[in-house]
Amino acid sequence: MMGPAHSLSGAMAWLGVGAAAAALDSPMPWQVLLAGALICAGAALAPDLDHKSATISRAFGPVSRLLAGLIDKLSETVYNATRGRRDRRRTGGHRTLTHTWIWAVMLGAGFSFAAVAWGRWAVLVTLFIHMVLAVEGLLWRMARVSSDVLVWMLGATSAWLLADFLDRPGNGSDWLFEGEPYLWIGLPIVLGSIVHTLGDAITVSGCPMFWPLSIAGRRWYPAGPPRFMRFRAGAWVESRVLMPAFMLIGAASGVGAVVLAA
Repeated sequence: MMGPAHSLSGAMAWLGVGAAAAALDSPMPWQVLLAGALICAGAALAPDLDHKSATISRAFGPVSRLLAGLIDKLSETVYNATRGRRDRRRTGGHRTLTHTWIWAVMLGAGFSFAAVAWGRWAVLVTLFIHMVLAVEGLLWRMARVSSDVLVWMLGATSAWLLADFLDRPGNGSDWLFEGEPYLWIGLPIVLGSIVHTLGDAITVSGCPMFWPLSIAGRRWYPAGPPRFMRFRAGAWVESRVLMPAFMLIGAASGVGAVVLAA
């Protein structure tokens, strides 16, 4: 899928988690619901950091372009070092390492560890990164015609405001993990990455999300539904069916989360 659809699916997924949490008597404060939805929307772009032309690779200028090149080379190296007997050797690492669930969990765990270990400044950096990506994904038409500096300023302002709200007593900094502020912050990052892989799995190329499990002699098996159910990234089904569905389901989930938590 393309960036906007990935981001919408990420926001929808976290709002769905919010509704489920409220139904299970662990309601999220609205600050966590909002911050998590935006983080998840941004994180749903993150797996494409292995592609130099992806939204995330352009989002932070030379820094993200350099990182994209490094991640691409790392992904290619890991792929070729671990490929199964039926996996072909590759040049380029797109849709390999960063499109696995192991990577998703490691990424989320890393951000959670940083938030717990280094406190507010790590939280601000985490929020800034994902707010910029959320703007790029959810407001992509406006972001494309805006300067990078304006997008960064919006991301920084959003990060600061959200951190200020979350830090206030009872506003959710220690939601789910009492006594461990911001340990939860890795959860929407994991979820966003997983939702991205599921979105790519329903496209023509599939997604090797189950690596390193061997499937039909391939450790990088491009998992997905039957071929007739797949579509090309950017096709009409994405913009006319999936994106409206993500918005409707996300809105209903968000309302449900707030109502059940009241």
